[in-house]
Amino acid sequence: MTPQQHRYCLEQLSRYSTLWGLVIDGPARLTRSSYLQPVRYGHRPAMLKIALDAQECRGARLMTWWNGTGAAYVWEQDGDALLLERASQNRSLSEMARNGRDDEASRLICKVAARLHAPRPPAPPELQPLALDFEALRLAANTHGPVLARAAALAAGLLATPQQVTVLHGDLHHGNILHAGWRGWLAIDPKGLYGERGFDFANLFCNPEAEIALAPGRLARQVEVVCAHADLERPRLLAWIASWAALSTIWHIEDSENPQTALAVCEIALNELGG
Repeated sequence: MTPQQHRYCLEQLSRYSTLWGLVIDGPARLTRSSYLQPVRYGHRPAMLKIALDAQECRGARLMTWWNGTGAAYVWEQDGDALLLERASQNRSLSEMARNGRDDEASRLICKVAARLHAPRPPAPPELQPLALDFEALRLAANTHGPVLARAAALAAGLLATPQQVTVLHGDLHHGNILHAGWRGWLAIDPKGLYGERGFDFANLFCNPEAEIALAPGRLARQVEVVCAHADLERPRLLAWIASWAALSTIWHIEDSENPQTALAVCEIALNELGG
């Protein structure tokens, strides 16, 4: 975050604290794309989120459209500011996966996804077609070896023949689903995409961390769980996993970050497909 962005966020915090009667309720957290400030909104714990890029703004509008169905409820929304119900940190899908309950975590992700994907026309405006994200893979894959080239070819085939097209979260994984007490498990931080339903399950196979994602047999086992509980075809899900992991690899390389986990997941998915 630049000094200008930080100053802007503090100005927005002051503005919305006054406008919505917010009381600061903990330390703020900064990410590359947003400013997060725990607050009290009347008697309710809430999270003020200030989006810092177009993708986060698109996600904010999608959160409002979901209206609390499968996602955290939006109390207020204005421009790039979002006031969300604040979920508890007492339960974690990541901790489930770390403690022998990986199947249960995957089933819960499928349950949340089913609520997010349920038809509710009209679709929100300004969703981004999934194919636009995959342009980075199409343009760069052939310069990074045969594994990514094969995954890029799979992605091109999937995008050319979409099935069950719907509104997508775009970044659905263990860390973006939080527990909200009696409201259950709810999604946060969507990217606001539009495309094939099966894509939304791909990222859980790269999560919650490398040790789990790359454990022998883990990907194959969770493919079985997800296919059974999300009604997906195994070969097509594997193709989405390989495609997504390849795209993630490219993004990591572009950001000068370590791509090894994503690349390894891509290779495992390709091997499961048979080659």
